[in-house]
Amino acid sequence: MTRIVVTVGQVRLQGALNDTRSARAIASRLPVTGTGARWGDEVYFSTDITLPPEDPVEVVEAGDIGYWPPGRAICLFWGPTPASDGDEIRPASPVNIIGRVEGDLSALGEVRDGDLVTLEPA
Repeated sequence: MTRIVVTVGQVRLQGALNDTRSARAIASRLPVTGTGARWGDEVYFSTDITLPPEDPVEVVEAGDIGYWPPGRAICLFWGPTPASDGDEIRPASPVNIIGRVEGDLSALGEVRDGDLVTLEPA
């Protein structure tokens, strides 16, 4: 497990990357930064990191950090997306779960398209 700080615009949250192959590959590249985009209650940003699907899931939990192989993107989830059915949190397509953010996720609702997103070692 790798402890991280996630910064999105003015929001700073603590978190951790798990011990999967995908998470270790991303941890080895920290800090990772990109321009965030909102999709419902998800913010994501593209990277230059190419990873294959690894036990991808179709529905995630609030606080999950995912890697989306088709877009080479890192995604932060805190609520329903346009693909969700009811209160579930559903990515556009399956993601590799690489970690979790902790604390008050409601602050992520203030995130806007174009905000800088950074994952860095804690």
